[in-house]
Amino acid sequence: MLSEIIDFLFPRISLISDKRIESCNSGQYLNDEDLISIPKVTYEDLKELNDKLSADISFSHFCFSEGDEFSKIIYHLKYGGMKNLGIYLGEIIGHELQIIFESNNIKDFDYIIPVPLFKTKLRERGFNQSEYICRGIVQYLNSEVVQNMVVRVRHTSTQTKLSREDRISNMKNAFIINEDYKEIISGKRIIVVDDVVTTGSTLNEVIKVLKENNCGYVLACTLAMAR
Repeated sequence: MLSEIIDFLFPRISLISDKRIESCNSGQYLNDEDLISIPKVTYEDLKELNDKLSADISFSHFCFSEGDEFSKIIYHLKYGGMKNLGIYLGEIIGHELQIIFESNNIKDFDYIIPVPLFKTKLRERGFNQSEYICRGIVQYLNSEVVQNMVVRVRHTSTQTKLSREDRISNMKNAFIINEDYKEIISGKRIIVVDDVVTTGSTLNEVIKVLKENNCGYVLACTLAMAR
């Protein structure tokens, strides 16, 4: 009864349609019909993603374009302080990965790591959205989340308006491996997580430092890829 009263007084609203989220809905941030309406990757999209990234294999679930509905969700996640939204979206991705791993007999991954923010950006935002996505993903996988395996050592300009070539140059040598993990990661299977991928320059720099330190196998994973 109390929960029904609270829901009546403070209804949950879908981040896409602004419609009320009913108690029978499967999630707390999006109406089920809104979630279904978000474009999903195709086989051709994933082929393009795997060509773009230097990981052993790459995965994304949603597709987005600048200014579309999914872009609004990412804005809420990154700038609205909605940490639990990251976990919720991560759970969606984790469930998809679980299905793929089980149906293809894919071995467990040792670690799940977020693409790190530079310290000033982390202080300004208060949290790393990719870390919370990891927290959602791990609920479906037999892995361990490590938030500081890779360190961002250089501030980089916003990537939004840069060309592909400028994005690559902008991210060059922006990451290093945390000294505490240099010996540990040798031969390990690692999932690298970011919120979205466009050119792949950020993820590729993280993958590069993992490979340089003898990581065994890398899966690059994002919520969404640009189309």
